[in-house]
Order: sequence, then structure tokens, then C-alpha cells
Amino acid sequence: MNRDIRDIEDRCMYMAESHPLDEYLRQDRLPHIWCTGCGCGEILTAYIESIIELKIDPDKVAVVSGIGCIGRAAGYLKFDSFHTTHGRPIPFATGLKVANPKLDVTVISGDGDLFAIGGNHIIHAARRNIEMLIICSNNFTYGMTGGQFSPTTPVDAFTTTTPYGNCEKPFNLPDLMAAAGATYVARWTSLHVRRLKDSIKEALMRKGLRFIEVLTPCPTGFGKRNKLGSAIDTAKYYQDHMVIKHDADTREVGLEDPRADFIVGKFVDIEKETYLEAKERIRSREVKK
Repeated sequence: MNRDIRDIEDRCMYMAESHPLDEYLRQDRLPHIWCTGCGCGEILTAYIESIIELKIDPDKVAVVSGIGCIGRAAGYLKFDSFHTTHGRPIPFATGLKVANPKLDVTVISGDGDLFAIGGNHIIHAARRNIEMLIICSNNFTYGMTGGQFSPTTPVDAFTTTTPYGNCEKPFNLPDLMAAAGATYVARWTSLHVRRLKDSIKEALMRKGLRFIEVLTPCPTGFGKRNKLGSAIDTAKYYQDHMVIKHDADTREVGLEDPRADFIVGKFVDIEKETYLEAKERIRSREVKK
């Protein structure tokens, strides 16, 4: 019996000193800065596990992020990574892909960084169909830089810059990306980690610009100001109000009321000529001349 107890203690000590994802994380940057209940960790884990399960060579992976809570992901991942200036991860990622087409380029950033400060970049990347995966952590606010309202903040929601309620209608991110030309568009939540991981794996195997929106709680910022309860309350809300509807019309998946039912799923999955394929087609035409 004592031998069994010692064996259990030894195994627990081993578990405490190591982690299955250790080789994919920069240990000198840990512990992370994310608040308890934030969904950024789930996004990071789902992404790493997708890379592992698809057996993608880590030396061929590049991750780019901008400023924001989820923007720290690039610094925690032990891949070639870039933590760029605010709103600029898309142009950096575009440069990487064009310079080295063999790279698997992923942008992991937030709603404010991608669709406010970086809004011009993301719509043109989708228009060009640049080959990259964009994972957007949408917590409806600028969580790191002061709790201001963002392009996805619901109407009447309270933030530091909308103390009496937001009067601006939010972007419908899946519809915006579909209209701009993205070839893969999906939405999940940080609670449904297996569905999120499966979606990331699927998107990594596709060509063109792929976009996944991940609804993520911000319990210490947005959640507190809007009396949404704890992170557990938000998780329960996700569970109770999520409606899976693949191939839904993206015009009908907007998120204007943070307390209403909402649609998740894979909305767009098509193939079309990528930017690099178009460049090669033009180049071959010039050679023939």
C-alpha cells in the first residue's frame, strides 16, 4: 500500500514539473498574464493541439499577433512568431507568406486590433485571398488597453468609453469576412474547445484566407461592467444559448444582444484562386510573351 502511495506521489510530481505542450511554449515567458476565466488559453491550446495532430513541422509555422490580450499568444508560442504594432499583424503576415510561400502563417489577434485599427488590412487581405489563417478572439472590448468599446461591442453595452451604453451597431464579423472574400469562415466559443480545435485543423488544411471567430469571455472587464457574472456564468451562457447552424446565411449571424441566442458553426468553405496562384498565372503569361 505504501509502495502504491509513493508511486502515485512520484507520478503527481512528474505531472507538476512537465506538461504535454511544454515543447511548444516559451517557458521563460510564463506564467501568462491572462485573467482567470479568460478564453485566450483555450484558443492557444486548441491551436497548438491542431499543429500537433496534423503533424505540421514547427519550423514551417509562423504566428503573428497585434496588441491586445490574445496578442500575447505570439510571445508564448515556441514557433517563429511576431508581436507587431497595434493593428498591423495582417501586413506582417502577408509579407511572410509572399516572401516564403512554404510557411503556414497564422494571425492570432483580437476584435479591436483586427477590425478597428487593422480593419483596412483585413478586408484587403480577404479580397486578395492571401493564404493565411486568422483566428479572432472576440471579447467585445479592448481588454488590455483600457476596456474601451470595439467594433464588436453590442448596442447598449457599457465600456470605459461608453459609460451610458454603446450607440453604435457592431460588425457582423463572419458576414464581413465572407463579403470581403474569405474562403473559410467559422465561429465557435472558447468553451467548445473540441469543436474549435477541429475547426482550426480543418482551416489549416484549406487554401486561401481562412477566418475563425472565437467568442471569448472578458470577466474582469466587459463582463463586470455589463453584469454578466463570473466566467462560469459566461460559460453557462455559451452552453445554453449556442445554436449550431452550419452553412447559415452570414447576414443572419450578427451579435447585437449579448444575452440572446447566437449562431455558431462553419458558414463558408469554398475554393478559389489565391493571391500567390494569381501572381504565378500572371508571371507565366509574361514568360510566354
